[in-house]
Amino acid sequence: MTIHEMSIDLETYSDVDIKKSGVYKYAESGNFEILLFAVSIDGGPVTVYDLACGEVLPDEIIDALVDDTVTKWAFNAVFERACISYWLKHNYPYKFKGYGPSDDTTSNYLSPVSWRCTMIWSAYIGLPLSLEGVGAVLGLKEQKMKEGKDLIRYFCVPCKPTKANGGRTRNLPHHAPDKWVLFKEYNKRDVEVEMSIKEKLHKFPVPEFVWEEYHLDQVINDRGILVDMQLVENAIAFDERSKADISLQMKDMTDLDNPNSVVQMKAWLSDQGLETDTLGKKAVAELIKDAPDDLAQVLALHQQLAKSSVKKYQAMKNAACKDNRARGMFQFYGANRTGRWAGRLIQLQNLPQNHMEDLAEARELVRLGDYEALEMLYDDIPDTLSQLIRTAFIAKPGYAFYVADFAAIEARVIATIANEEWRQEAFRKGKDIYCESASKMFHCTVEKHGVNGHLRQKGKIAELALGYGGSVGALKAMGALDMALTEDELQPLVDAWRTANPNIVALWWDVDNAVKNAIKMHGSTETHGIKFTWRSGMLFITLPSGRKLAYIKPKIGENKFGGESVTYEGIGATKKWERLESYGPKFVENIVQAISRDLLMNAMRNLPGFLIAGHVHDELLIECKEDVSLDEVCKAMAHNPEWFPDILLRADGYITSFYKKD
Repeated sequence: MTIHEMSIDLETYSDVDIKKSGVYKYAESGNFEILLFAVSIDGGPVTVYDLACGEVLPDEIIDALVDDTVTKWAFNAVFERACISYWLKHNYPYKFKGYGPSDDTTSNYLSPVSWRCTMIWSAYIGLPLSLEGVGAVLGLKEQKMKEGKDLIRYFCVPCKPTKANGGRTRNLPHHAPDKWVLFKEYNKRDVEVEMSIKEKLHKFPVPEFVWEEYHLDQVINDRGILVDMQLVENAIAFDERSKADISLQMKDMTDLDNPNSVVQMKAWLSDQGLETDTLGKKAVAELIKDAPDDLAQVLALHQQLAKSSVKKYQAMKNAACKDNRARGMFQFYGANRTGRWAGRLIQLQNLPQNHMEDLAEARELVRLGDYEALEMLYDDIPDTLSQLIRTAFIAKPGYAFYVADFAAIEARVIATIANEEWRQEAFRKGKDIYCESASKMFHCTVEKHGVNGHLRQKGKIAELALGYGGSVGALKAMGALDMALTEDELQPLVDAWRTANPNIVALWWDVDNAVKNAIKMHGSTETHGIKFTWRSGMLFITLPSGRKLAYIKPKIGENKFGGESVTYEGIGATKKWERLESYGPKFVENIVQAISRDLLMNAMRNLPGFLIAGHVHDELLIECKEDVSLDEVCKAMAHNPEWFPDILLRADGYITSFYKKD
């Protein structure tokens, strides 16, 4: 029998917590096994192979799993691919075929090139990232079985030993035969739902080049990033010791049982004549400014005790595989409004900044386990540990990290789309965009650390807050009042920025009109090289790259001001499926961020053969032999794609043995 395509779903067991550690560490556990293997071949009926009870997969299916000419479909396919990789290596080592060079850990996994993911397909057209959510939104005849969570909890994870269960730590099929029969039905149903999704979405296929991007993403996730476990282990121990020392100090100063308790601390401060509704970071910083010295010291210690960013060390420990590489940290199409990646497990997207001049020295003290020296040299150990988090990611022996990022990528994209010539000229000449913006706004020369240098900060806050229709509220949210700007300055700042950028302001409302007209006409419109199309109850925005952004069931509604607005269905702030509202500047923000994402992907494509270990927004983290030219890497990264020839890209970089912000 020749197999062309398979739809697959697995039920598995492991003693590793997949939520904390991810699928790679989950599947490499010595206690991992595949319990049930449900498969449909070439769209035929679903067969469930009960591997836990001794059934075996036919040879033709095993051969198809390692055959890159056979397309494999699954929902969240990285789970099936990683699990099957480890299962094959353990059970059929003579059949397993990895990919990538021998010095690259991607050789431990099945190649992703023949895999397709219905979750990615769903995300591409704006649907949820869960099988249950997609089934519900699409109104599929076949829905994911509600009993699944309980069955997974029973068969797929260790159980607590009790007298009632005879002290066992795992539930097997013979412990609950009726549940096992239902579990097999659940496994079968998941494949049926996945196939129904494919059938439902066939009118809106994912372009082949996006599948190629997905495959590249999978390579990066398979490779992972090496973690300095010595640093991590010592940082966790240092944090525990520091927190214990601070707690004792605070107990002595306050007589509180639990000085880390917000309720107890607020009550104690009240007794000292200091009232506050919150002990959030910003509020405490404000309180410290005017508080008496003794109270200011207590508040400062409370801030240190409350610091949570060091929990990332524990996340690293949880995620690191046996080779100390953390994998599966990037969710392709995690942000379906733009197609940007979302972070998983360790969340590289929000690692604390590092500003220490002696970063390497502090790092070495932690690696050596010299707590006393660290305590003597640094007043705030939690803050020091926080700044060292990035440095726990290291290049493998014989390699260095080449860290390269785009300069002001979103500002360059919006300037190109809007054709804001003075901005283009600034980028052409390599000028500082914040200085140039301030110069334009205030009609004077502004130089960083030079003439009118104090205005640069106003230019910066305006650039960051106002590019997508933001006004006074956006400036405040960006912290304008904390940057020596007064309330009276905010509206004039908004007016000055908009006056200086007439083409960007015009872009907002041109896009607004184009979207509304496409929906009203049930047709297509175009502006600034961006196409807007209503089709089959969907709004598609076609980007210069050819990739499309999708908005489900768009309608023209009424906003709170009585004007027209666009609404569509999607995941809202409550994480629920609901009707959302948007307008021109917000669509522009989505477009700009989406194009910026496409440019980062283009940069990855421009670096074939390079070992990309990670990426964050506009930055690539590459493992390189140190004889590679950094300039060549930056040039390749900044090479314009054919679909966006006028963008003025610039990439800068540095070489380091451990990850940091330069």
